Order: sequence, then structure tokens, then C-alpha cells
Amino acid sequence: MKNGIFKIGLIMGISSLISSCEKPATSFSLLEASQAFTQGSQTVNTKVDILWVVDNSGSMSALQQNLTNNFSSFMTNFINKGIDFNIAVTTSDAYLSGAKFSNNNTLAQFKDGVGTTHTGVRIINPTTPNIVNTFVTNALQGETGSGDERVFSSFRNALTNPLNAGFPRPGAFLAVIILSDEDDFSGDNRAQNGGIDHSYTASTLDPVQTYIDFLDTLTRTTNINNRNYSVSAVAVIDNNCLASHQPAAPSSIIGQRYMTMANATKGILASICANYATSLLAIQQRILELSTAFHLDRAPIVSSIRVLVNGGNIIQDAVNGWTYDSVSNSIIFHGTALPQQGSSINIYFDPVTVAQ
Repeated sequence: MKNGIFKIGLIMGISSLISSCEKPATSFSLLEASQAFTQGSQTVNTKVDILWVVDNSGSMSALQQNLTNNFSSFMTNFINKGIDFNIAVTTSDAYLSGAKFSNNNTLAQFKDGVGTTHTGVRIINPTTPNIVNTFVTNALQGETGSGDERVFSSFRNALTNPLNAGFPRPGAFLAVIILSDEDDFSGDNRAQNGGIDHSYTASTLDPVQTYIDFLDTLTRTTNINNRNYSVSAVAVIDNNCLASHQPAAPSSIIGQRYMTMANATKGILASICANYATSLLAIQQRILELSTAFHLDRAPIVSSIRVLVNGGNIIQDAVNGWTYDSVSNSIIFHGTALPQQGSSINIYFDPVTVAQ
């Protein structure tokens, strides 16, 4: 269950169901409501915490600029839908804060700029003045960072750093977004530039599953089909992009480990060679879809599902409506159908089996 304060009640009444053949309804509301036949209720979070992991090694300035030039595309719905968000930035060499290296927590503290240019804002939220401009300064991290990119261990160090306490917030949906033109080569058992960069067979390379397990634990995920987080990446994801990018960045490679991570967590894979506005919009959309998914208490007969938002019927449509995900037993909203914060959502359906 995800994210501001939802009040959820199950409107069923088994005797009413049997005698009048009325459909049961699972009712979700961002507002407190008193409803007949409420068998139970629970508080659901509507918070989204977003961590950007920006590669700050050589050759990254142009990619960082593309990101910041198009960042408004990413923010549109978070602002327009009234989402309660926190946004922070770390770098691909934040792992250097670890005990094997400097044991210096400030290296994994969320970034508020670089050099002599700083915003003083390390966590952006809806009340931050000039949200886009603040993010631009925070995310333009230059290219003087380590060329030994360890993105996964960097986001782990940032997310467990006491200087970043309170992020992610308890119950918030966590979205990690990576920008890099090289793959992750995290490994706690080797020194910096320890000779396995670009080696997928080195014994000191951490399995991707290590970091999936970390995120599962951090977000208290108990159901891998309904994770409380996602990891997306803007990276080199095909040979055509690699061929066009390598003349400017000879060390760039396809992000195989990013692909594994994104696919396991329902994230989005976008190319550094593609249109950034389109890619950021797709990432935004996926985060909102996952963070506002409504999980049903029983499997429905799909053809019987009826979804209302503020009393208005929403069509079943994968672009601007809702779809049913049988794996997570959830209703997922898409496009313009994404509910505004404060909306009342009612989902009616015939169950496959009657609860005992």
C-alpha cells in the first residue's frame, strides 16, 4: 500500500451480498469517511521519495545538462496532482564514504550543488521555492568524481547515511533514478580502481540481488510482486546508442546491471541517446502508477470491475484510464486518470470467491 493519508474501508456486508446480490466495493479515499458495512480500515501512505543518482565521472556534463534541461517534464504531474514528494541527489561515487575508504559521511550526504554554487536545500519538497531551478543546481555535479562508478553501493550509502536521516520517510514509496553512461561495478571487498572495472566475472563484484535485498529491507517490502520502491535508469541500453556515444566517452558501456535492477523492480529503462523529455515523462508516469496502485483484498472477476473517482466513472484503458494487474491484485491508474490528491476512489467488483 502506498502513500498522504488514505482511509480504506471494505464496503461489503456478507448478508447484504447474499440477499440482494449487490456487488461488494473496496473504497479508497484520501478523505476520512464514514461508510456503511465497513469491516475494517487502514491508513495508507501517499508519500513519494525520489533519489537521483547522478554519475559525476568524466564525460557526464552533457548528460547532466540534458537531464536538467528537461526536468520540468518530470515534475509536471507531481506538482499538478498535489503529490507529497521529497527529492534528493547523490552521486555515483558516494560509496567513498564507506569505512573501507574515507569513513567520511559527508561524501554521501545529499548534494545541494558543487564547487562554489549551492542551494542550501538538500531535500526538495512541494514547499521549496523554485523547485526546478533548485534541482538543476543540485544535479549538475560535474565530472570530477571517481571513474570507478559504483552506483548501487552509492545509493545504499546515501540512504543509510545519518546525515540524510528521515529519507526515505516511513511508508513512502521510494523511487531511485540513475543517470550514467557506464554500468555499476559495486564491490565492497576491493579498493577504489581495484582492477575489476567493466569485469562482470570478478569475484569481488556484488550481485545485483544484494542491492534488491537491501531495498526490500529498507522499504519493508514483504511481497516482491508489490514492492514499495522502483529503480529506473537513464543509461546506455543498446548497441546503437553505445556506438554513437563512445567517440565522446570511450569508457561507456551498456548498463546490463541497471537493466537487471530495473526489470526486477518495475522501473523504466531509458536511453541516454533518446529524447530526455519523453524519457523523464515515462519515468514519472511509472512512479505515480506504482505509488498509487490500489490493492484489492480479493481477486475480482475482471469484467465486473467498475472504478469511480469522485463519483465519476473511469474507463479501463492503459493510456488514460485504469488497468488490473493480476500479479499484484491491483488497480493501476494511467495518464490523465491518475487521481488528484484528495480524491475519493471507489472500486466495485464481483469477487471470484466470497470471503469467509
